[in-house]
Amino acid sequence: METSIDQENISKKKALNKMKRNALALLGVAVVLFTIAIYFNIPILKAFSEAAMVGGIADWFAVVALFRHPLGIPIWHTAIIPTKKNEIGENLGNFVSEEFLNREKLEIKIEEFNFATKASEWISHDENANKIANLVVINIIPGILKTINDEDIKRFIHVQFKEKIETVNFGDWIAMALEPLQKGELKDQLLTNVLDVLCTELVENKDLIRKKVKESTPFLSFGLADKSITEGVFNGLYEFLNDAKDPEGMIRVKIDEYVYDFLDKVKNSEEMRIKINNLILGFVGKKEVQDYINGIWDEIRESITDDLDKGDDSTIKKNIASLIQDFGKGIKEDPVMIDKINNFIKHDLLSILLNNKKVIGDLISSTVKSWDGKEVSEKLELEIGKDLQYIRINGTLVGGLIGIVIYGVEQLSHFIF
Repeated sequence: METSIDQENISKKKALNKMKRNALALLGVAVVLFTIAIYFNIPILKAFSEAAMVGGIADWFAVVALFRHPLGIPIWHTAIIPTKKNEIGENLGNFVSEEFLNREKLEIKIEEFNFATKASEWISHDENANKIANLVVINIIPGILKTINDEDIKRFIHVQFKEKIETVNFGDWIAMALEPLQKGELKDQLLTNVLDVLCTELVENKDLIRKKVKESTPFLSFGLADKSITEGVFNGLYEFLNDAKDPEGMIRVKIDEYVYDFLDKVKNSEEMRIKINNLILGFVGKKEVQDYINGIWDEIRESITDDLDKGDDSTIKKNIASLIQDFGKGIKEDPVMIDKINNFIKHDLLSILLNNKKVIGDLISSTVKSWDGKEVSEKLELEIGKDLQYIRINGTLVGGLIGIVIYGVEQLSHFIF
């Protein structure tokens, strides 16, 4: 699959070849004119075409000699770029570090440019914020998801969850949460509500109670015993729950004592807290809970992937774009922040660059040296070769004109002398 860079290179190659053909065609015209001049004995045309051929061929040699040996012949001082690649890299590194990374020049440019304002204005536009968001959701996030090992993430989540759970004293938490229940009104209201719910459930499940009782009574009772037993159980439970609703009744007092005793143990008994912790940790250690914890990453990953597949409708993309745009607008409207960013670039970041300018120069030099000479030559020719063909064209035309000038001077000298 061709990338945008591949397509751009193909386009540059076509443009380069077209200019080479144009330069060669012009040289061919000079050859034809020279042939005509010889055949018809036209001195001025001969002078023009002869000089044009010399100029065109000489400049062709000069241009080709930059990138390769002309006609494959290893002539001295040709194929300059591939053979002098290391020296070029070293000179380029020195030039960048010594001339480009200059504090005075860079400070002036930074102040003129006002990076913070221009950057904030640029990312404030919908189109630019969407470009950045698009880059993130198409390249960065999928790349991260591909790089991440699912088992490592699951193991990390499991370990972190286990470590955090083990550091929590659930007994203290429960004691703190239940402490308000030791106070009258809240405790009484909560108990009354619970008892109301139990009464309602008891009434609504009377038939179920009858069915359970019938299953437990002898078959030969013909349903007589189970009816009376059911009524007895139902009435007894209902009466018990109603009596318990009375805040002054004995049942409620007993319940209050039990609740108070339980809360007191939770609050003050280390043994009770250990039991509560062990109970919760035992529940967390069950296979079903562990499977759920391990499945958290699968759900997160699937949710992210499904959302990114929506393209422009992706919630993640929209949120990133909105965040970027809001960030840009926030900076643009904050002069203090703009000054801080510009000062950071001017002083801190610039100091880092300047303190490491030799490292930067060496990096450029070593990078160029590591390139293949032929490949570097081909890339440079692709970038600047099209414009260099104008040297050949100009050499042909200028050479022809100079030939006419020389011919004119020669004729003038014959006339004078």
